[in-house]
Amino acid sequence: MKKQSYHFLIGGILSLIIATGIGRFAYTPILPLMQKDLSFSDTVAGYIASSNYAGYLLGAVLASAIPLKKHRTVILRICLVISILTTAVMGLTYSHLLWYVLRFLSGVSSAFMLILASGIVLDKLAFLNRTNWSGLFYGGVGLGICLSSMFIPRLNRLFHWEGTWTGLAVVSAILAFFVWIWLDDHSNTAGNKTKLDIPAKVPPTNWLLWLIIAYGLEGLGYIVTGTFIVSIASSTFHKGATLVWMIVGLAAIPSCLIWSILAQNWGYIKSLVFAMVLQSFGMAMPAFWISKSSFIISALLFGATFMGITTLATTLGRLINPANSNRTIGILTAIYAIGQLIGPVLAGVISSFTHNFNNALIGASSVVLIGAGMLLNGIPFEKKARETVSKKNYEV
Repeated sequence: MKKQSYHFLIGGILSLIIATGIGRFAYTPILPLMQKDLSFSDTVAGYIASSNYAGYLLGAVLASAIPLKKHRTVILRICLVISILTTAVMGLTYSHLLWYVLRFLSGVSSAFMLILASGIVLDKLAFLNRTNWSGLFYGGVGLGICLSSMFIPRLNRLFHWEGTWTGLAVVSAILAFFVWIWLDDHSNTAGNKTKLDIPAKVPPTNWLLWLIIAYGLEGLGYIVTGTFIVSIASSTFHKGATLVWMIVGLAAIPSCLIWSILAQNWGYIKSLVFAMVLQSFGMAMPAFWISKSSFIISALLFGATFMGITTLATTLGRLINPANSNRTIGILTAIYAIGQLIGPVLAGVISSFTHNFNNALIGASSVVLIGAGMLLNGIPFEKKARETVSKKNYEV
């Protein structure tokens, strides 16, 4: 059982590298390379990004609405293939329209993969009473960002931006082999998976609405930095702006585990609020302090929080409603995707009008801060529940 548990966890991590670290976020460091060669505007760049997030939204809605419990493994494998193919074909065309279609399909597949892989892995971890290991799983996104950032400059030197997309698809295909054999839904957790869940430390089910709204605001705000940070940094770094994205990835790798540990001690809501406040500060920093140091600090804070926030929000959502983890995670992912869809378009239009990203960054930072404020009313629930549990343990 122990060996099997490591296999499904590694398979889950690799699936996030493919779907999110490469399929979804590789566009960020490749974007300035494409713009330099083809000279399209920030508005077009925002439309390309938002087409991906529109697909992500559709995938999230479908994954949460359709009963997929018995077919998670099959659908996950189909989406693996779609993700790899859409990444490869991005480098084989110069058509904006086709880019929109490819990024849209990539978004659909990445949403399905995230939700299905999260459902499979979190259910298995709950059965093994290892919910706190969710941080290891979500660290796959940061690892994917870091790996793609290492490959992209070398692939670009050898094959230009076109070959960079195709090269990343080859890397994804290699990793997909291990996902295929290690990540499946065949287990003996049926009927037992909720037995070890202990939702006593979280608010009641009706509080989910606050979490959903705040998570949507997070999606709207964070994606501005998540899409344009390398393009913004390129005006300061000139060469090596991809380093900023690598820093994001490096900071993201341990962040999920660290935030999971903090949540066990502080509570999920308090940790989530703190993470969003830190992220808000990091996002706004380049608008007030333009230097290499500011971009590095911003990248560190952004990387240290954006996947940590996802880890905390999805794990918290599942603990509040463990009986239907796929649906809960799907709804959270859908509202997150709505925010992601709007963010890049607004930021692209604003930056084209003002000729810089300062206003877009400040606005995005403010939205995340508002989302953090909306979660504050959940802290008393969590505090009371934790005190109740501590009192019972003391009496025992």
